[in-house]
Amino acid sequence: MEDPHIWMENLNDERVLKFIEEENKRFRKFIGDLPEKLIDDVRKYYYLPNIWEAQITKRGTFVKINEAGRQLIKLLETGEIIVDSKKLEEELGDEVLLQSFTADREGKRLAYNFSIGGADEGITRIIDLKTGEIIEEIKPSLWNIVFLDDGYYFARFYRKEKTPDGVSAPAERIFLKKGEEEVMVFGEGLGSGYFMNLHKSTDGKWAMLTVTFGWNKADIYLGPIDKPEKWRKVYSSDVPAHPIDVINGKFYIYTREGKIIAIKNDKVEEIIPENEFPLEWAIIVNDKILASYLVHASSKLKVFALDGMLREEISFETPAQLYPLDHDGKQALLRYESFTAPYRLYRFRDKLELIDEVEVEGEFQVSEDFAVSKDGTRVHYFMVKKKGTKSNKAWVFGYGGFNIALLPRFIPQVIPFIERGGTFVMANLRGGSEYGEEWHRAGMGENKQNVFDDFIAVLEKLKSEGYKVAAWGRSNGGLLVSAVLTQRPDLMDTALIGYPVIDMLRFHKLYIGSVWIPEYGNPDDPKDREFLLKYSPYHNVKPQKYPPTLIYTGLYDDRVHPAHALKFAKKLKDVGAPVYLRVETKSGHMGASPETRVKELADLLAFVVKTLTII
Repeated sequence: MEDPHIWMENLNDERVLKFIEEENKRFRKFIGDLPEKLIDDVRKYYYLPNIWEAQITKRGTFVKINEAGRQLIKLLETGEIIVDSKKLEEELGDEVLLQSFTADREGKRLAYNFSIGGADEGITRIIDLKTGEIIEEIKPSLWNIVFLDDGYYFARFYRKEKTPDGVSAPAERIFLKKGEEEVMVFGEGLGSGYFMNLHKSTDGKWAMLTVTFGWNKADIYLGPIDKPEKWRKVYSSDVPAHPIDVINGKFYIYTREGKIIAIKNDKVEEIIPENEFPLEWAIIVNDKILASYLVHASSKLKVFALDGMLREEISFETPAQLYPLDHDGKQALLRYESFTAPYRLYRFRDKLELIDEVEVEGEFQVSEDFAVSKDGTRVHYFMVKKKGTKSNKAWVFGYGGFNIALLPRFIPQVIPFIERGGTFVMANLRGGSEYGEEWHRAGMGENKQNVFDDFIAVLEKLKSEGYKVAAWGRSNGGLLVSAVLTQRPDLMDTALIGYPVIDMLRFHKLYIGSVWIPEYGNPDDPKDREFLLKYSPYHNVKPQKYPPTLIYTGLYDDRVHPAHALKFAKKLKDVGAPVYLRVETKSGHMGASPETRVKELADLLAFVVKTLTII
């Protein structure tokens, strides 16, 4: 099948650069000065302090926090700043996104990643925490660093070149580095679609390694932390599974379906059986198992004894998500987030203790409901609005894929929308992990149409209740909204499609797209190609009445190629659709520096406000 716009995949083509420039101007003309009127409200909420990562060490608790337009790594107890994104920007003369960090338990070394313009691929620095000196700087960035006394393990993701064992990119490998010597220790022969995650047990003695293929299977390896040649497979699962810890010689593992097992001397013992609701995560603190279950896409915490006896159940007054930032066997730091709270930080030793929190002022009402999909499946969704407000404008967010659950989350640009009388809706569609692996598989591969039908059911219900609807999705959610846009444009009064996957016959040929084959299917397989072609938004654009549509992406997106957005925008323009394209020149798939991100979010809010005639 010939692609008339394949030239747009070359981001250096002068025609592409001219198209981007013209479309950015067109969007700016359409949106006018509305973003300037809204940006202070977006900035107010985006700049609220927000802790994203934490690590417990003997020196104190290191946290990664966003506050007032800066991204910082600092000590929670003293406030001492270790890394400041603003200083990095001054040093490098460019916009920086601070991505992640890890410290050793002694509090002697800290590794952090950052990138220019929000690209996935960036730079890793390892610093001496006593002197503040940079010990190492590595390009491109390393991931999954696990410190040892005399070195560290790390993961390297090969995007373009072959792995040391000759496997074509994209592929991942685990290495051990001691001094100048770097040795590949795991992953030989594993191809595209395999991902690895290495953890150290809390006693520091064991390596716990998870190998997944796609987003729905797992092999778990265990072995002495300093002897990778002795790591061996101890458990295989056809559903997602994760190691918990090694306690008293028993290796604890949980599956997302809700089962917790312990392995000792190759004997498998079931500690906690599968539950009605999926198990989101589990850790062990002071001989207590903390397990969080997803109950209609909200976290519910249960505390068990090591033998599986239930000791306590903890629910929250409003739908929220809760997950561990770090734990060392004696205590855990847990992060809470809801639609109106950027974060709460809890410590758990023997009970849940609130350390810190940020909440949004105002009276909000969070409710839940269900729509019925085409095949009779009940689809859960959240609704958030101001208390006592009669609203008829809905901003609807969806994703539906890659085993990712949409849980209550704080979205800065949504609060000003709610304050202006709007209702924010988050839909829990098949393809995610909200109801376990069966729910995920019902929305992947040849079942992908179920995801679109679920979203259609939610939109139909809202329309029947008199709402004007803005449909919004990002990344795989951009695929969702663009597919529904081509199938049922009548259900949207406006559409927002961000950093999207759209050309389902060429996604595997662009950047690292081939790693998504286990989730979507293989376009080179005639059987898969048939169902991909049926819904591929790029191939299903036809002359019909479309709502105002904003497609937005970033030139630094090195995960989902910007050509998906560019080609789709061009095709919609060709059939006369009221489509607008916004291309950020300083943004990638992971995001952007705070101020660039604030501008992007203000534009999204402005587009919704204008096209739904909020003000």
